[in-house]
Parts: sequence; C-alpha cells; structure tokens
Amino acid sequence: MNESLLRELVPAVIGALVRRGVDFAAAEDAVQDALAEAVRVWPDHPPRDPKGWLVTVAWRKFLDAARADNSRRLREVRVEAEPVPGQGEAMDDTLQLYFLCAHPSLTPASAVALTLRAVGGLTTRQIAQAYLVPETTMAQRISRAKRTVSEVRFNQPGDVATVLRVLYLVFNEGYSGDVDLAAEAIRLTRQLAAKTHHEEVAGLLALMLLHHARRPARTGADGRLVPLAEQDRRLWDTRLIAEGVDVLQAALARDRLGEFQAQAAIAALHADAQKAEETDWVQIVEWYDELVRLTDSPVARLNRAVAVGEADGPRAGLAALAGLDPALPRHTAVVAYLHERDGDLVTAARLYADAARSAPSLPEREHLTRQAARLNARLRG
Repeated sequence: MNESLLRELVPAVIGALVRRGVDFAAAEDAVQDALAEAVRVWPDHPPRDPKGWLVTVAWRKFLDAARADNSRRLREVRVEAEPVPGQGEAMDDTLQLYFLCAHPSLTPASAVALTLRAVGGLTTRQIAQAYLVPETTMAQRISRAKRTVSEVRFNQPGDVATVLRVLYLVFNEGYSGDVDLAAEAIRLTRQLAAKTHHEEVAGLLALMLLHHARRPARTGADGRLVPLAEQDRRLWDTRLIAEGVDVLQAALARDRLGEFQAQAAIAALHADAQKAEETDWVQIVEWYDELVRLTDSPVARLNRAVAVGEADGPRAGLAALAGLDPALPRHTAVVAYLHERDGDLVTAARLYADAARSAPSLPEREHLTRQAARLNARLRG
C-alpha cells in the first residue's frame, strides 16, 4: 500500500468530483470514504489506474450518500407531504424523490434538470445534450434550481407531467448513452402506471417497452450501431412488444392523446413490420403530424422529414426540412441520408463526414464515418 501515492492523488480526485458538480465538502467526504476502501482493497487487488479507481469509487460513495440523505429527508417530510394525485403509499423512495424534486417553486425545465442531476445520476453534459443547450447554460440552470430548493421545504410534490419528462430523459440516456439507466426508468414508470390511470403515464410506459424491445438488435457483435432498417428483427423481444402494444391501445382508448402516446404509436408501427420494407410509412407520417401538433418540437419535425422521405420520396423529405435549424443535432445526417436516397452520392458522402464530426456519441460517429467511407468507395469504384 503506497500511502504517499494516495495523499498525492487526493487533490486531483477531489477536483474531478467538483468538476462533476459535487460541492467541495461533499467531495472531501466521498474521497475519504474512497481512501478507506482503497486501504482495504488495494493490498490484494492493486488497480492499474489508481486515480481512475479512486474517482470511480469516490463518485459512487457520493451518489450513495446523496441518495441516503434524500431518503432521510423524504422520511422526515412524508408525514406533512400532500399525497400525489393518483399515487398510493406503496410508491418507493426513488419515485417519491422524483415527485419531490419536481417542486412547484421550480419551472418544469429546472425541475427536470435538477432531478436528472440529483436523483437520476446523469452528468451536466448528458443533461445539456438532452436539452440541446450548452453545458455551461445547463450548469447555471441546475445551480439556480439548487439555490431555489435550498430555501424551501420538500413537502409539495410536483406534477405528473414533470416527472414523466424526467423518466423519459433518463430512459433515453440509458437507452443510447454511457450510463445504463433504461431498466430503472422502466421499473419506475411501471410502478407509476400501476398507481394511476393517467393516459400519458401509460403512453410513456408503452414507448419505453417498444423501444427497449429492439435493444438487442441495435448493436452488432463488434459494438457497431445497427440502423433500424438493417436490424435483425428476430432479436426483438416480442413479449415486450406485445405488452407495449396492449398498454398503448388501452391508453389510446381513453381518447386523450398526448405526445408519449403519439411516439409510442410510431414505435408500434415500426414493431409491427416483419421486414423494413413492410413499414407503414404513410401512417407513421400521420402520427408525426399529430406529434408536431402536440409539441411543435424541432426533433419531431426532423424525424417527420425522414418518414416523409420514405413515404413520398427523398425530395419530399428534403422539402419537409425547410425552416429547421441546420445546427439541430442529427440534421446533417438526415440530409445526407435523403441525398443518398435521391442518388446524389457525392453530396451524401460529404454530409455524412460532416455529420460524423458533430455526432453526439462515439458509436454514432463511427457509424456515420463508415457511411461516408462506403459511398466514397462506390464513387471511386
């Protein structure tokens, strides 16, 4: 055990936690806990990367302490807390924390950001990417939210809509990001759906199940990203698909359409196609029209353009992109795909390469780079 090495690493490990948003005092406590773990473990199992080991363990110690503190505060306020509409007493601490962090004193956007950071365990960078804003902007938003809630009592739960937004973003990060949170998001949404008849809770659960059903086919054995059209549909989980469709149909029968139901309907149409060429793109465009009407989301408009390109041809898809900001994430990749479909391989190859440089994840960057290389090889041949 090299105690001098441990002492030398302490400032760097504390600094790493502070950069992740941990206040200095909490970082010191977490690092001390990690040092105690190192003293116990290292003599028999010395790490190859001592600093990385300490940062990882200290971060876990911090998360454990933060969740324990949140649970303690939850127990203290539960007697005074108003019951959340539609929720039963069997709700576990984690889901209850989601409601309490969605405090009425916060705007919905700030409540979501705070909950993702404090309870969901996402980094500021991951949250900023989900919201399509700079990391510094999101850091300021989270700091303001922390200051606001530090002066209030957590005895007024937030609304279902804000909690659903958090669960949706946690699932998306778990589904496609660096931290696997998808199963936990599904578990909490199942629990929420069992306690309420809110149609958008059911819509979100259906959406999660239908997306999660395709997860085994999303990457190849070598870790490469596999586009939806190329996935081996035999790997899809038919049990989850059937459950998702059943949940969705029950929600749609209530005739109170929301954005999660619309997204789930699109996912269900993809799941219903035995082969990619059997996909009902006309119906998918109609559901995207509903989604755009409900949300006016630029991401929904971007995805709608892809569907239009499949239903009515690539030039119609390119026309559907009119008015969208070219800086929108994945915009360039969509334009590249539609140009390839239209036969303009030179433009498509150039745009795939451009899209790769701004891709939000390494698997996506590698996929787009391969697409550009594939077209360049065809052009040379």
